Parts: sequence; C-alpha cells; structure tokens
Amino acid sequence: MILDDFDSRPGSATALLRTFVGSQLRQLGGWISSAHLVRIMEALGVSANGARSAIARVKSKGLLVPEMVDGQQGYRVNADAVPMLESGDRRVFSFRQQREDDPWCLISFSIPESRRDERHQLRRRLGWIGCGTVATGLWICPAHLKPGVLRILEHLELSECATLFIAGRPETTQSFADAVAQWWDLDRLRELHDSFLAQHSALVGPASTDAEAFACYIHALDQWRVIPYVDPGLPDSALPEDWPGRASVDLFGRLSRSLAARAHAFVRNSAQ
Repeated sequence: MILDDFDSRPGSATALLRTFVGSQLRQLGGWISSAHLVRIMEALGVSANGARSAIARVKSKGLLVPEMVDGQQGYRVNADAVPMLESGDRRVFSFRQQREDDPWCLISFSIPESRRDERHQLRRRLGWIGCGTVATGLWICPAHLKPGVLRILEHLELSECATLFIAGRPETTQSFADAVAQWWDLDRLRELHDSFLAQHSALVGPASTDAEAFACYIHALDQWRVIPYVDPGLPDSALPEDWPGRASVDLFGRLSRSLAARAHAFVRNSAQ
C-alpha cells in the first residue's frame, strides 16, 4: 500500500512533480517519456537538474516506475499508487464540510514502547489527514474520515492496537468551539487558508497562454492539495465566525474552472 507523501514542501520540485502526476499524468494514459517530463517541469520553473532529482525522489517513494515504450525511456504511474491517488482526488477536489448532526470518529490506541517509531508515525499521519488530539492516546475526526484512519492503521500494522468509536458530538464542560480549538491547531489551518487566498486570488480569470494556465494551475493545486487533508471540514458551530475556509474552497473551485482544461491541453500537446 502506498500512502500520500506530505513531507514534500509545497512549491518544491518534488511536490510539484507529485501534483503533476496526480492531476495530469493519469489523463495521458499513465505514461510519459523522460524528456517530456523534464520539459513539463521546466514549464513550472524547475531546472532540468532539479526535475531529474525530483523524479528520482518520487520514483524512490513508489509513485512512478521506469518503463520503456517504443524505444523511449519514460515513467508510468505505479498501479499500487492508484488507490491513493483516487482517494486524493475525492478529498482534494470535493472538499467535504461536516454538518452539525454528522457523526464523529474517536480513535483510541495504546502502543507498546517497543514500537515507539510506529506510534510516532501514527500520530504524524493522523494529523496529516485532519484528526485532532483529545488526549495522548485519544484522537478525533469527522466520521467520514474513518476509511483513511483504517488505511493508516493497516499500513503501520497497528490495527490490533487501536479501537474506533462512531459517536455523536462529544459533550464538553466548556463550549464545543473552545474544545475544538484545543484539539486542532486552528491558527495553523487559518494561516494555510489565508496564504492560499493571498497568493492565488489574482489568478482567477483568463490566462494569456495554455502554458501560463498550466503553471498557474499546478502551483495553485500544489498549495491547495494539502489543505483538504489537514483541515477536516469542521462544522460552523466549531469554528470562529470569520473563518476563511469557505472563501478558500470557493477560490479553488473558481481556479479549477478557469484553468484546469487549458492546463491539461498544454500537457497533452507537450507530450505529443
């Protein structure tokens, strides 16, 4: 099983390559020549050497596999990575906000000290898919994120160390919004939304060329794709009144409508 890699900093060559692979390469049939892939990365502002280094890193993570086609060396999307990419499609392109009466998932786990590395990885990965920390061994998320939690537990071979509970909204002695502010780092989530809005609001509208549309779209998507993972889409009652999440979701939708088709046209023509 291949899980998404969130260690790559948005805007880095590796992150941009992963974003390209996830959003464009499957639409091309899953394979691209090495030369075309380097040129695609150069259109994103990545040097040829930087592109080759990013390709090597992404290949080592299992996302791409080398394959020769018609005498040309190239890379194909690893079939084992397709379920992860399809899950990412649903999360990135269909941001889901929890309704007030939707259920919650509680994750209780106890992991022996002999497996401290797996325990550390579990906490990191739960945070990366939008789970909040109630206590050291008790985490919480909207119930629709349960499949992602199960995939992480399976991947880390920790299923036997955890118990999941589906429940209604937790009762707290303080206001629910105050409790949520302790369980999630809302300041960090706000910063991600505000940064996306500040950097990409001006991109909405017609691009002068397909190449420009491609670069604008991939850079915006690369920054955006982290947000629907770490932001679980909490209900309005759990968030401050001036929460920027809805504006951020709306901006990404408008960017996709204005740029995505032209971005793919550029990729299709460049790969011929």
